[in-house]
Amino acid sequence: MRLPRAAHLFIFVVLAPGLGAQSREEGAAHVEGSIARGLPLYAANCAMCHGATGDGIATTYPPLAKSDFLVEHRPLAVRAIVAGLKEEITVNAQVYRGQMPAVMLDDPQVADVLTFVLNSWGNPGGRVTADEVKAVRATTSFKTFAALQAAGDYAPLPPAPDGFSLRELVRLTDFGVRLASDGRGGPLYVLGKEGDVWRFDAGSGNLKPIIGPRDFVGLKPGGFQTLGFVRDGAGRLWITINQKVDTRPLVMNEVAIYRTTAFDADGNPIAPRPWFRSEYPWGIGPYNHGLSDIRFGADGLLYVSSGSRTDAGETGKSAQLGTMGEVHPTATMWRFDPRAAEPKLEIIARGIRNAYSFGWDGAGNLFTVSNGPDAHAPEEMDHIVPPLPGEPPRHHGFPYQFGDAPAAKKWYAHTPVPAPPPDTAYIKPVLNLGPAALMDGQPTSTFNAHSSPAGLVWLGPEWPATVRNGFLVGRLGSFLAGPGEGEEHGFDVLHLKMERRSDGTWTARTHTFLAPLGRPIDVHVPVPGTIYVLEYTRPTSLKSGVGWLPGRILELRAKK
Repeated sequence: MRLPRAAHLFIFVVLAPGLGAQSREEGAAHVEGSIARGLPLYAANCAMCHGATGDGIATTYPPLAKSDFLVEHRPLAVRAIVAGLKEEITVNAQVYRGQMPAVMLDDPQVADVLTFVLNSWGNPGGRVTADEVKAVRATTSFKTFAALQAAGDYAPLPPAPDGFSLRELVRLTDFGVRLASDGRGGPLYVLGKEGDVWRFDAGSGNLKPIIGPRDFVGLKPGGFQTLGFVRDGAGRLWITINQKVDTRPLVMNEVAIYRTTAFDADGNPIAPRPWFRSEYPWGIGPYNHGLSDIRFGADGLLYVSSGSRTDAGETGKSAQLGTMGEVHPTATMWRFDPRAAEPKLEIIARGIRNAYSFGWDGAGNLFTVSNGPDAHAPEEMDHIVPPLPGEPPRHHGFPYQFGDAPAAKKWYAHTPVPAPPPDTAYIKPVLNLGPAALMDGQPTSTFNAHSSPAGLVWLGPEWPATVRNGFLVGRLGSFLAGPGEGEEHGFDVLHLKMERRSDGTWTARTHTFLAPLGRPIDVHVPVPGTIYVLEYTRPTSLKSGVGWLPGRILELRAKK
């Protein structure tokens, strides 16, 4: 980000009017550099809650755009990053009672993030220095960044499930979001959230980078997100891309599927190139869920989940982000012929809010697991039946129905907006019969609110009796407290034993398989008898108040 010369002078006349012209120019250069460094730090550490454009979420995450709090309570804004924030605050006349954990940034990085925010989205400008951050940090319980780092150490391993051994496989240097392999003991690949790919060799413990953000032709490093990842039978990697593009009249989400096109001397897939591209208006606030999981079915076709651009079908207030709710390709499941030279998008299911993962059981039934809305509605597991030729795709309820609640239930003041499609029969989610992951102890469709189901994998008849013929589901864990006081869920891996009723609906007997964990985001079987669990970060609860550092991969082995 480069500021115009006039902005440089304005900032430094305000901050240091007694400086000479040369000093002001030097100061302007410092601010420009701080802003440039702060932008990617904000995207990596803050945008998930406060939004890519600093709008926050009303009553939940305070806005950073045009924020009176940043001006009037600057030391407290610094303190919120270095030590977390748990007390009630008022921002732009709105009261916020949520909590924010400390963020794992050192003093200069905190200064850069806040300088970026102060010079963005209608805020007044200015500069925060590392010395200023250091002075505030010294008044907190951590005192120094080193003390905060110590508090963010890895948690001890949880007890291994019956019939399995458990060990730490590797600690990651970046935030991993997906694992991929050939499923027969070949190399393991790890996808980072911004385009980095590593090859991991379990025998030597070597973690080698093979693809970086600059390898994606047509994409600017730091400007895109990678969430889906799969290896095909030819050894190529397929990766889903979401990129915010500040165009007019609408900011767009440019989505793409990239595929590697070559192999290096060690046989690693490299040189990702675009295979499919499309676009639609960027999400409202932070709800740009975009393209996520990507998998090959037994039919040889390629399946992709496309998340919502809203929380619950609300219309936007920003003309630049679009005042519509969902659009044609969002909150859906896609399918492609991977052999096509010009791939054609087919929508095979609608009404799925944000399916981070999906997979097939041993009989070929397709299931998704979705993150639910900010309201205290259950998170869903849905059974997807692709339509026959000439039939419309089935609708799974979003944004008109959540869980097994009546469609008329008022989760929000705007619900339902727009009006539900006439004569639409919504397919109900899988009913969880427990004993784990219930809401209020009752059968739930399907998981506790705000538990964030993520990775999904099927274990067939060759596995130990305790888990065979069932799904494992990793739950990333709460970002919001549940309906009970301080209630939080997730940070675990569940086992689901599926059963189909005579009316075609599905139920699941659900047990906790492995807990507590540091936000398990993917579950993968690299070879029969072995399970890898990818932890996104380190804290094993929302209440810990500890910030974010990259996680690790755990290995479970079935005992013989």
